[in-house]
Amino acid sequence: MQTSTISLIVSAMAVIIAVISLLRRPQQNIIQPDKINTTPLRLQAYERLVLLTERIALPNLISRLNQPGISALEMKIILTENIKHEFEYNSTQQLYVNQSGWDAVSNLKEQNIMLINRVAASLPLNASAADLNKKIMELVLAQPDGALHDLVLKELNHEAKKLM
Repeated sequence: MQTSTISLIVSAMAVIIAVISLLRRPQQNIIQPDKINTTPLRLQAYERLVLLTERIALPNLISRLNQPGISALEMKIILTENIKHEFEYNSTQQLYVNQSGWDAVSNLKEQNIMLINRVAASLPLNASAADLNKKIMELVLAQPDGALHDLVLKELNHEAKKLM
C-alpha cells in the first residue's frame, strides 16, 4: 500500500471515531424532563401573579395612582394603562401556572378595564378623577360575592398550595 492510501484510511478512521464520540456525548448530558424539578419556578410564578392581582385590584390601584386635580378621563387612561402594563410585564408567568389560575388573572384584568370604562362613560364630561374613583369604589364594595380580586387571590392560593 502506498503512504497516501494509508493516510487516507487513518484519517477516515479518525473522523468516524470523532463523529461517534460526539454523537454519544450529548446523550449523557441531556436532562430528562421528568428529572427537572419545576416546583420552585411554578411557586415563584404564583407568587408573581398574586402580586400582580394585588397591584391591579381597583382599591389598591386607585390609592396608588390617585392624582388630585385631574379629570376623570385622564384618570381613566392612567388606570387602564397601568393595568395593561402590569399584566404585560407578568404575561410570561402563564408558562408555569395552571390554566385556571391564568384565566382568573386574565379575567380580572379585563373586568377591571371594563368597569373603569363603563363608570367613566356614565360620568359627565367635566367629572373629576375623584368622581371616577368614588364611583368605582362604590361598585367594588357593592359586589355581593366580594371583590373579584379576592376571588382571584383565593384561586391562586388554592393552586399554589397544591404544589406544596
